[in-house]
Amino acid sequence: MTLLNLFSALGMAGIGIALVIFARLSKRLGAATRSRPYYVGFYVGAIFVFSVAVLHALNAIFNFAPPDLLVADPVWAVVFHGLPALGITIGLYFAWRYWSWLLAERD
Repeated sequence: MTLLNLFSALGMAGIGIALVIFARLSKRLGAATRSRPYYVGFYVGAIFVFSVAVLHALNAIFNFAPPDLLVADPVWAVVFHGLPALGITIGLYFAWRYWSWLLAERD
C-alpha cells in the first residue's frame, strides 16, 4: 500500500503543478487584457492540493492513517478527499472566469 500512497502523492502534486501553470498563464492573460488578478485563486487551489500531496507522502512514509481509517473517520475523509476537491473546484471556477471567452468566440 505504500507504493500506491506515493503514487497518489505524485498525482496530487501533478494536479497542483497544473494549477500553478494555469495561474501563470492566467496572470499573463490578465496583464494583456488588464483584468482583475483572479489568477490568485489558482494559487489558493494549488495550496489545498499540495497540502494533501504532502499528507499522502507522509502517510506513505509513516503510515499514521491506515486505509480503513481514511474512509471510516469523517475527519480523515474530509482531509484526504475534501481538500483536493475544494482545491480543484476553486481552480475550475477561476479557469471558467478567465478562459470562458474561448467558448464564446464562435463563427
